Amino acid sequence: MKKLFVMSIAGLILSLGLGTHAASADGGSYNTNAKIKFSPSEDGTGPVDPEDPEVPVDPVDPTDPEGPNPGTSGPLSIDYASSFQFGEQKITSTDESYFAALQTYSGSEKQGPNYVQVTDNRGTESGWSLNVVQNDQFKTASGQELTGAEIRVSNAAINTISESPIPTTVKPSFTLTPNTVENVVSAHNKEGAGTYVYHFGKGGTAAESVELFVPGKSTKYADSYSTTLTWTLSDTPGNDDNK
Repeated sequence: MKKLFVMSIAGLILSLGLGTHAASADGGSYNTNAKIKFSPSEDGTGPVDPEDPEVPVDPVDPTDPEGPNPGTSGPLSIDYASSFQFGEQKITSTDESYFAALQTYSGSEKQGPNYVQVTDNRGTESGWSLNVVQNDQFKTASGQELTGAEIRVSNAAINTISESPIPTTVKPSFTLTPNTVENVVSAHNKEGAGTYVYHFGKGGTAAESVELFVPGKSTKYADSYSTTLTWTLSDTPGNDDNK
């Protein structure tokens, strides 16, 4: 009995000792912070593949061997816009439609849809609007006009990897009238943050999504005709009343 009692006391002391040791090893808990702050980016955004916006590309301007022009600066920017090359065509007296060459890329055999790319890195998700205007009718260097010619865009859509909602207003097709502003994309409030590609067709439709219609009755000289388009990105959001 004495032996059992001594062992019991020893076991109790050992148990109490271990308990005391475990309590002293628990030093409590301590909380720390992790923070980050974002500011509007003034850095430019390079062009991306309109069919795979995660992939950067180096587009070729088919109308200017020195091009393309650099994108606009600031956190709300036009990063790139395709020029339209309708090639060399034979003179006819019938109505004709000619299609712009596909967008090509430096150092690559890839071809894809013509497109316009915009980025909103303001950090406000407050919306924006993209407009385009054809600044004059097609003319020769000496001023001879291609009467009645129309640029017609179809199969237009938006592509993005951004989780911000796609702009509410996206025109799937439009016809340009010289000197008339056309609103083609508008992001409303709480839309359009990040990079967005407004592309004209995809896959099999890309080759026939930018059309130049020329009436048969218009006089055509054996010469080159050209015009310019101006794309304008403003911080004016889309009209929520039209949602």
